[in-house]
Amino acid sequence: MSPARALEELVRDARGSRSLTGGRVDDAIVLEDLAKTYPDGTEAVRGISLRVGSGESYGILGPNGAGKSTTIGMLGTLVRPTGGHARVAGFDVVADPVEVRRRIGFAMQQAGVDDFATASELMVLQGRLHGLRKHHALTRAGLLLRVMGLEPIAGRRLATLSGGTKRRVDLAASLMHLPPIVFLDEPTEGLDPRSRSAIWAMLDHLRRQLGITLVLTTHYMDEADRLCDRIGIIDRGKLVVDGTPEALKATISGVAPRRFTTTQRTLEDVYLHYTRRPLESDAGREAVDDQLRRAA
Repeated sequence: MSPARALEELVRDARGSRSLTGGRVDDAIVLEDLAKTYPDGTEAVRGISLRVGSGESYGILGPNGAGKSTTIGMLGTLVRPTGGHARVAGFDVVADPVEVRRRIGFAMQQAGVDDFATASELMVLQGRLHGLRKHHALTRAGLLLRVMGLEPIAGRRLATLSGGTKRRVDLAASLMHLPPIVFLDEPTEGLDPRSRSAIWAMLDHLRRQLGITLVLTTHYMDEADRLCDRIGIIDRGKLVVDGTPEALKATISGVAPRRFTTTQRTLEDVYLHYTRRPLESDAGREAVDDQLRRAA
């Protein structure tokens, strides 16, 4: 079976088995003055308000330490807010964290995998934890492994795999229950261009066919332009601008171009205009949003 056919089988399987989308709300995610201050006084997020519609793909851009991962962590119930409110799939992230978790998938920057498990075992376990019967979990894991190009390593221990391959397994595992909302924190960091392109196509297809809401942080401007209906730029814990990629480019149409060789605006131009900071280097990204490692 080809990856394309496996993806179609996955969509058919999802349409026949998903049960959590009956209570679908217009706004999949609502933030109202959401804030996080750590015990040492660090204000990681300082009052962010925004809405993400059901079935929308929303990208979060920003410099190192801007609060991107902390924001995603609060929406995924991994970090407890210290101010404001957030609702995901209609449920408050503080009052109803279990209901939120049932309706989301989450792939973090650091792949959350068990090195002693095989790729297939990890995915089946993830499916079983979300209520899939064993046979169903095995079938869905097989389809996702094929879609992600991971079938050849399905039986290998995760400890033997490269960091990039572990990230792909982690992303596949986060989709095992095909949740209505998926959070992706730097989903294609460290992957080769071919793998990145395949993941973009898969995520976009699932979103369009199943109405999945995507929220991703990324430092790849082409990724944001390709996948996102809207983009928010966060800097120093605040949302500084929000809009469609084209609308954001239009906001700087009268600004002198950064490169005199062209007047065509890019998301990189938008990013530089609103943050006044260059894109992160690989070395700088290693320390991105380390607040998630602190005690919440």
